[in-house]
This record gives sequence, C-alpha cells and structure tokens, in this order.
Amino acid sequence: MPEQSNDYRVVVFGAGGVGKSSLVLRFVKGTFRESYIPTIEDTYRQVISCDKSICTLQITDTTGSHQFPAMQRLSITKGHAFILVYSITSKQSLEELKPIFEQICLIKGDIESIPIMLVGNKNDEMNAREVESSDGEAMAKRWKCAFMETSAKTNHNVKELFQELLNLEKRRTVSLQIDGKKSKQQKRAEKLKGKCVVM
Repeated sequence: MPEQSNDYRVVVFGAGGVGKSSLVLRFVKGTFRESYIPTIEDTYRQVISCDKSICTLQITDTTGSHQFPAMQRLSITKGHAFILVYSITSKQSLEELKPIFEQICLIKGDIESIPIMLVGNKNDEMNAREVESSDGEAMAKRWKCAFMETSAKTNHNVKELFQELLNLEKRRTVSLQIDGKKSKQQKRAEKLKGKCVVM
C-alpha cells in the first residue's frame, strides 16, 4: 500500500508484556484480551482530523523484544509521535524504556517539538504496583515529555492518551474528533452544496 503523506504516524514502544497491543486494540477496536500474544510488529489505522481535513492515524505496535534493532530504527525514523509504555507492576519495564528514548533523541535530534507520552499501564493492578506515579512523573519531567497512567483492561485513560498525544502536536492540528462539531461556515457550505442560486 503506498504511503500517503497525510498519514500521522504514532509508534508504540515498550518491553514485552507491558500492554502495548492491549492499549492499541482497546483504542482502535474497543476490545481487550486476557491472553498474552507477543507482537513482532502490527500497524493499525484510524481516521482522524488533521489541519481541518481528514487523515489517517497510523499506529505501529512494535515488538517488546530487542531482536529487531533495524525495525526499531525505521519506526523511529518514520514516526511523528511516540508512546513509551511501561507496566506499573514492573520497575524493569520502565528501565527498558531508557535506551529507546535515547535512540529517539539520537535519530530525531531536537525532540522539543515531537509529541512523546510516557505511559504507566496496568493501573488496575494497584496491589502489584512497583512504580509509583511520582516516579513516572519524575522520569517524564527529565525527558521533557507528557505522562499518564492507563489501564487497557478497564479502559481507563485510553482514548485520553491518544487525544493528549495529538494535542501535543504543535506543527499541525490533529484531533480524534472528525464528525463532531462542524463550524457554521461548514454547515452553510453543505446546505448550499448542489443548490443553484439565481443572482
């Protein structure tokens, strides 16, 4: 399939088993599966609004394994925005994001203008928590990126995560809202469409 220039590409990174696929599937399809199936790489598409026209949100769900460094580099090169996922039940999963963040900085150079969201997933598993919210916030501050805790299982903050990520995009206006509120001008233009006006 040829790549369209109006695709907005979001890449999801994180260690194996932190819930990357669960977050993406919950957002795109509204589903959640209990069983764990490791991902090599999947891409999902969703129609969104971009600079007042419609474009495709392309979400790349990457592997949690470190066996594919070339795929990782390619994903970073092509990505417009990044979601870095760890599990609040695993300190190790937060540590494993550091080399990925460094790689993004290396490939993208100036990351000030790039939307990056650090995400603590599985916040429905409070009893097994190893990473406090304050630790996630501190890391996000250090990395100058946004932070949010989510639960793909209970659908907590999933849509908000993607909307917030799009809100961080300053180079163009991207939004999940496409069919929402139409401006008065749009409505008037649609009313007039196909009607002849005699002057």
